[in-house]
Amino acid sequence: MRSIVILIAFSLAAFGQRHKVEEVDTGKPEGKLLQQLLQENDPAKKTALMEQFASQFPKLETSAWVLDQLQASYVKAGDTEKIIAAGESLLAIDPDDPEAALQCLKAVETKKDVALIKKWSATTSSNARKMVNTPKPAEADAVESWKTEVDYAKQVDTYSEYALFSAAVQARDPKVVIDLAETLSQRNPKSEYTAKVQQAMFVAYQQSGANDKALALAEHTVATDQSNENMLLVVTDNYVQNKKDPEKIHAYSAKIVEVMASKPKPEGTSDGDWAAHKSQVTGAAWYMSGKQYSNDNRHAQADQDLKKALPLIDASPGLAALKPEVLFLLGLSDYNLAKTTPEMAQAAANYFRACAALKSGFQATAATNLKRIQTEYHGIK
Repeated sequence: MRSIVILIAFSLAAFGQRHKVEEVDTGKPEGKLLQQLLQENDPAKKTALMEQFASQFPKLETSAWVLDQLQASYVKAGDTEKIIAAGESLLAIDPDDPEAALQCLKAVETKKDVALIKKWSATTSSNARKMVNTPKPAEADAVESWKTEVDYAKQVDTYSEYALFSAAVQARDPKVVIDLAETLSQRNPKSEYTAKVQQAMFVAYQQSGANDKALALAEHTVATDQSNENMLLVVTDNYVQNKKDPEKIHAYSAKIVEVMASKPKPEGTSDGDWAAHKSQVTGAAWYMSGKQYSNDNRHAQADQDLKKALPLIDASPGLAALKPEVLFLLGLSDYNLAKTTPEMAQAAANYFRACAALKSGFQATAATNLKRIQTEYHGIK
């Protein structure tokens, strides 16, 4: 019986003619089976025939096209394990296929398997970038198709970055968050998702005790983005502790106050918790700015900022340890201001008295300073 040759061209919608079948030789077993599945209209029967073909003829070039179609049918059915299996078989034939890798990545996302997400994200990105870097065809009629494929490949690469970001922000283990976030940052420092994962990575560094990395990340971030109050706090506090960049201390402290005044309550946070957070963060900002002014002997400014900090510190259990120091610094500032404005002496005495009543490293000196003011200024209570 004479062979019948049927010319056909099937491909992925997004990647043009990547996988195609140019002829079907019905004189061969694979040709007969291919003709049968091409003529089959029942989806279930067609899938079964494709599975049979892929199993019987795994090394034929035609199998790439069949596996492509088969994976697409599994995607439609939502069969995760088969999507991955078909993708792996297809990539064994065509290791650079971007779409097969992408569908495997999406499948493992549903399994929430971090190791597999990381693996398939890398493969998807690598294959997509190979497509992006394919040279522009010399034939004019092929240019438009090439542009479409390159544009889609860029979207695929972006999705591979999103997958790492999504897995990172959903992870509860700080080590996992750090691993995924650092992988993303190394792959594409300029990715929109690298910027979006910074907060999760910052918190994970803190939770894992990697404070140096948390500080370095915060310093890098606030250089261009000052919307995160927690990063601003860490950087500003580091400057205060190390007595460097006084003007940045004031600028960042003011920015923290500004951010907290306008920042909306995060979804899922109670009104009480958000109010407490705003109070604590704002109080810490005023404290740091006031302390720096005190260190620089700019007592009027120190008095203003520390007075704003004090009621917020009183309202924030997390800042309770700062109260003795704030009282002491207020007493010190007002004592110095009393040299030109004597009525400030009583305020200084009041602050030192309050400080002396609290157990802290400032207690004894505050008591001594109170006696000194009472000696220097008559009528001080």
